[in-house]
Amino acid sequence: MDRYVGIDLGTSALKVAVVARDGSVLDGAAVSYPVYSPKPGWAEASPADWHAALGFALDAVGAAAAGARAVGIAGQMHGAVLCNAAGDALRPAVLWPDRRAVTQIEQWQRLPEEIRARLANPVVPGMTGPILRWLLENEPNLTTRASVVLLPKDCLRVAIGGTPVTDRSDASATLLWDLPADAWSMSTLDSVGIPTRLLPSVRESSAGDGQVTLAGVLNGVPLVVGCADTAAALLASRLRPGEVQINLGTGIQVLRTVAEPWAQADPPVHLYAAADEGWYAMVAVQNGGLALDWVRQLFTLTWPELFARADKSSAEGVAFLPFLTGERGGVAPPSARGAWVGMSERTTRDTLIRSAVEGVAFCVRRAVELLGAWGQPARLSGGGARSPVLRQLLADVLEMPLTYVEARSASAVGAAMLAARGVGERIEPAPPAADLVEPRPSPALADAYRTWLNMQGHLFNASRGKGAPS
Repeated sequence: MDRYVGIDLGTSALKVAVVARDGSVLDGAAVSYPVYSPKPGWAEASPADWHAALGFALDAVGAAAAGARAVGIAGQMHGAVLCNAAGDALRPAVLWPDRRAVTQIEQWQRLPEEIRARLANPVVPGMTGPILRWLLENEPNLTTRASVVLLPKDCLRVAIGGTPVTDRSDASATLLWDLPADAWSMSTLDSVGIPTRLLPSVRESSAGDGQVTLAGVLNGVPLVVGCADTAAALLASRLRPGEVQINLGTGIQVLRTVAEPWAQADPPVHLYAAADEGWYAMVAVQNGGLALDWVRQLFTLTWPELFARADKSSAEGVAFLPFLTGERGGVAPPSARGAWVGMSERTTRDTLIRSAVEGVAFCVRRAVELLGAWGQPARLSGGGARSPVLRQLLADVLEMPLTYVEARSASAVGAAMLAARGVGERIEPAPPAADLVEPRPSPALADAYRTWLNMQGHLFNASRGKGAPS
């Protein structure tokens, strides 16, 4: 049986999926690794940990992966890995949650509007461009020695035999990419002082990139360039035009495909290149499962206990703002912080738990509104969507039916699909099982959302020195 291997390099875990030509997943494995925070607000990882995790994952799927025809890699977006000419990392990777480049993003904010508009993305510190600018200013000895800055999945691909290149789906998420031109933005590079010598060449996601040399059972197997994890998941999900994808994980991603890129300065949503010739718009909320996990640990509960208490309780006018690590884009500013608001002497633990789950659901609704996708068919996926309580609450808050799809390792499957394309084959994944969740009309939730939105709007505008929202 023809089979293809997809690798998904996530923020805290690596997944491998072995996919047959008919789209069925023959085997899979996941291995976690740490994210380091050597200073407050920093987020780093060791590329050596990524490579070791891949070895363990391949050991777990060794028999299924034997005889694979090709390998593809997807990975976490943004971030930066300084590398030498051979593609070896010179320091730990700086990841997308990192906030050290807060000062550096001011250089992007001062760009002429016509240049900033062509970047077509919110300016946030965890994207590759600001991180690289910080490294140039604070670690000049390393940046002088560096030959290229790679995105995380490209660093791993080089470690197993690939070349130091990237693809357009990852390049478009760097704040260094001219989206309408679909090329590096030379005007931005000149303005912020980033040397072009550090930028990798950009190739098609399904382009061949040699053979695997350092990955055990896969040695000698053709390797393709790969793509960003969200772009890979879009391939696997077969999202239809006009449909919205809501993925609930540590963060939340709400996205839809778009016909063509736009030029807009300081947009409230992200715009990225897809793994093929298309484009997609996305609202990313950093504090999804991350905030609920904080609440869960605060009250020493299991996940089932957390959702059971939320299901049986009322928020009683308490609103939870889940922005524990700040935000990006239109949902809330990077300076935002979490809070419970509206508490009284009657407030109980269960009240706080219910309001926390509602607060995350309200973030999803706000993201859908920002995306201009209100009222469109929506598909729900991700680990956070496994809770029937949260699925129903989201349908109620969004006031529309949701199709819940329990997709297995979607980004790794998408990477395997690219691997097949690289050797002239195509994988069409079978439609996953889906459940339809119908909303229950709830005036109380509608009122609670308006209260939450007003608080969120005050927070957003206060950070910009503006008045209350209209």
